[in-house]
Amino acid sequence: MEIDQIKANLKAADSQQRLKAITELKNYEANIAVPLLRSVMGDPEFLVRSFVSMGLGKQLTADSLATLLEIVKFDQDPNVRAEAANSLSMFGEVVGPHLLRAFIQDDSWLVRRTILAALMDLNCPEELFEVCICGLMGEDLTVQETALKGFSFLAGTSKQEAAKNQLLSRVQDPQPHIRYGVAKALRKFEGSEVREALSQLKQDQDHRVVGAVLEQLL
Repeated sequence: MEIDQIKANLKAADSQQRLKAITELKNYEANIAVPLLRSVMGDPEFLVRSFVSMGLGKQLTADSLATLLEIVKFDQDPNVRAEAANSLSMFGEVVGPHLLRAFIQDDSWLVRRTILAALMDLNCPEELFEVCICGLMGEDLTVQETALKGFSFLAGTSKQEAAKNQLLSRVQDPQPHIRYGVAKALRKFEGSEVREALSQLKQDQDHRVVGAVLEQLL
């Protein structure tokens, strides 16, 4: 699609035309694409704004990074903020502190799970450890479970001992979903205290917890 047609479509009343134009911008250089993407970052349709976030993740420049940071902080829709967080991860380890800050400031379960998943794929052990701690302190069960999984990604990193200790401290947690997550995550660690904890969890009253331990033995 020619650039003049893209500009016209970005102003069209039909959101499908705007989406098509945003998709076409992947074929253009950042100096052309990023300003046009910025021009519709306030579109009334959340899906259009989500496409903007995706498009910015394909343009790894300082301007696209700054725009994504704006979106992840200020957009009203958690779907858009989550998409922006995912696109931020395309910039690599440099965005670790930004993702940590976004996680702390945003209580949306969708945004938080997106950031956790992103940090698990990046070499950012410090930030991943901090978001796991923060996620466990929240009230959303799915975020708590993802945070426990996140600790397992810290095995073999500079935060290995700290992550292992966090898991060991929750072996007797009153919530079965926490003990289940602990049982699964601890399998990535070694040591006599880990073996003792898994042995204890193998006797757990919840069958899911027991099953998580037994999976390791198969």
